[in-house]
Amino acid sequence: MSMRYIPHTEADKAEMLAAIGVSSVDELFQTIPEDLRLGRALEVPRGLAEADLLAHLRALAAKNVASSDAVSFLGGGVYR
Repeated sequence: MSMRYIPHTEADKAEMLAAIGVSSVDELFQTIPEDLRLGRALEVPRGLAEADLLAHLRALAAKNVASSDAVSFLGGGVYR
């Protein structure tokens, strides 16, 4: 399996920040009013290896049902 994720280098990040006119990620978020900010660390689970993430996403995608495989009322007859 080829791994497609290549993290941005510090130079990449600096170039992106410069392109939008800020010097840091913190400065980027300073425009968000304090009362709208979370105010605590975001609780997210540990990251997965790319192969594990792909397996997880494939399992989620396998639960999807295409509208062509089910009764669908999309459009409600407006297309006729």
